[in-house]
Amino acid sequence: MTFQDFNFNEHLTEGVISMGFTTPTPVQEMAIPIILAGQDIIACAQTGTGKTGAYLLPVLEHIGKTGKHHTAALILAPTRELAQQIDQQVEGLAYFTGISSIAVFGGGDGSAYEQQRRGIQNNVNIIIATPGRLIAHLTSGVLKLNHLTHLILDEADRMLDMGFQDDIMKIISYLPKERQTLLFSATMPGRIRSLAKSVLINPASVSIAVSQPAVGIDQQIYRVHDAQKTPLLQMILKNGSYNSILIFCSRKEIVKSLARELKAARMNVSAFHSDLEQREREEILLSFKNKQLPVIIGTDALSRGIDVEGIDLVVNYDVPGDPEDYIHRIGRTARAETTGTAITFVNHRDEHKLKSIEQLIDKPIRLIAVPDELAGIQQVRHEPAANKRPQRRQWGNKNKPKSKP
Repeated sequence: MTFQDFNFNEHLTEGVISMGFTTPTPVQEMAIPIILAGQDIIACAQTGTGKTGAYLLPVLEHIGKTGKHHTAALILAPTRELAQQIDQQVEGLAYFTGISSIAVFGGGDGSAYEQQRRGIQNNVNIIIATPGRLIAHLTSGVLKLNHLTHLILDEADRMLDMGFQDDIMKIISYLPKERQTLLFSATMPGRIRSLAKSVLINPASVSIAVSQPAVGIDQQIYRVHDAQKTPLLQMILKNGSYNSILIFCSRKEIVKSLARELKAARMNVSAFHSDLEQREREEILLSFKNKQLPVIIGTDALSRGIDVEGIDLVVNYDVPGDPEDYIHRIGRTARAETTGTAITFVNHRDEHKLKSIEQLIDKPIRLIAVPDELAGIQQVRHEPAANKRPQRRQWGNKNKPKSKP
């Protein structure tokens, strides 16, 4: 099957071709006909499977046929980074159609809010928004959605995790009851199904490889002391042939500390965290996307907010607390049927998290031995303060003799 088989209008087809899309992914092949038919849908697919295109293409096709004189579609996303990335995809796919879009999110200065307000007043065709900022425009009376025909909830599970359920329901109270609602999520916990029942009408269901990493990911673990993490990471970065790397930490304090250590080792890295100005965050992502910056260090907010092809290594400096977050983190690599490597550092405190991850993906992750030159490192080494806790001495390399006190 090819995108030609969907019979999109010629302007949208031209955009698809210019973006280099030829063959639809499984979720696109299943979801697009349902959405074109006007039915509500609840779709569950892991990151990197093409779900953004699965809802954008049929929505753009519908807007192209029914007119472009009002706001017809609202896409809700959990983070500003994801909202911006969706907006960029709209711009690419809709380039030849004349369909307009704007990303609406918080942060930045007053000029950003004013720009969003002007776009809204000009009846932009598609609004991609984070819930909080959208409510501000709705309650101000600037935004009217009387002619809305499509509501899309993207990364719905993440929005609920971030506490946006009440905001979502408030936004929906402003929308016409006669509309098509599309819910996309990487996981399908009970809360998502309850939300779907309350906002969707007789939805079709599409599920693609729920809670499973892409087959092209080489998953590895190292059992380490906290003090071994940074020197091991430095060895991996220096000795491996990786060009585009994401490193995930559990908290922004660890992100900052690790970035300082790697920069001191003359590595080209940037820390990505909430203390940065929006402009700084955008510059980091742009440099990374353009391959000018090889390494970004961030928290789980980055795992949902970055959509860059060609990432060949993901490192979990800390094991994520939720097994689903592991799926999202490593899903940044091996996208679009490519291959990649995902390495996780596991200390003794995180062993139970590893077991939960292996239960979720239904297989053990390959264990790699800590290099000999690091086996003797114990907790006397300086490490990020947020990680400094008592350790069991046998952890780090079970094949090596215990060091004497």
